[in-house]
Amino acid sequence: MKHIKWCLYIFCVLLAVPTLTWAQEEPPVFKLAVDVDLVELHVSVVDDKDRTVSGLTKDNFRILENSISQNIAVFKHEDVPVSLGLVIDNSRSIEPRKQRLDAAALAFVRKSNPEDETFVVHFDFDARLTQGFTGDTKVLEKTLANTKPFGQTALYDAVITALEQMEKAQYQKKAILVISDGLDNMSKHTLAQAIERTKQSRVAVYTVGLLSATDGEKAEQDLIKLAEASGGRAYFPQNVDEARTMMETIARDLREQYTLGYFPSSNKDGSWRSVRVEVLPPPGFPQKLTANYRRGYYASGTGPGK
Repeated sequence: MKHIKWCLYIFCVLLAVPTLTWAQEEPPVFKLAVDVDLVELHVSVVDDKDRTVSGLTKDNFRILENSISQNIAVFKHEDVPVSLGLVIDNSRSIEPRKQRLDAAALAFVRKSNPEDETFVVHFDFDARLTQGFTGDTKVLEKTLANTKPFGQTALYDAVITALEQMEKAQYQKKAILVISDGLDNMSKHTLAQAIERTKQSRVAVYTVGLLSATDGEKAEQDLIKLAEASGGRAYFPQNVDEARTMMETIARDLREQYTLGYFPSSNKDGSWRSVRVEVLPPPGFPQKLTANYRRGYYASGTGPGK
């Protein structure tokens, strides 16, 4: 009997003791906050003899958005990999110069950063991707050699095709080199549509026009407008040798650009924001320095202009 009472006593004591549970604490959650409002500009600076200028510092630049001065939050001057697009005229008129222009395009790639990735778009009756992104120059050489000129000139379609392909790029810095010898006469898109699509992108468009006398003025204006809409430049060599030199200049400029970044002081409302970069030459530098860069963007939080 005593034994039974003792057992009941122990049982009651156990019931009175609070149950202890070992709860595992949840590890703290760390979130990486990325501010998508940063506007980044890739700026080439040249002197009055069109020579690339290096050695500038953050204090030598001033950025204005819609005429309002902005604080420069990011400043870099380094050779970084670029996603490149070769957009090459394949119309019948290019045939006599094709091999030498292909060699010039390859020289452009070889002068660029060794880690660059490059794709190829050809255009004639239509525009088409003939080689996706690759870092292998032998693959690019084969692609160029296997394309036979024919047809006419769908330049605007080719620019839009290249910008669409550039959405697959792995690098933040992007540039397209357009090589053409004539006026667009086959595109489904208009020049205005190609310019608008260029303005919406973050891709610098460089154009090289080997133009005939008949197509000259209109074709030249088209190439200038496409380049200026993106912060690139337009070049008009007299022959293939000059074209090669100019392409190598573009490759060098891409490697020596300054990167400037800022957080806009105004709200995102989807509107077009004009951007101006002023260069303030330090003592000992030529007093006339010219900056080439993207002249604006659409202030949309999710749009491609950011």
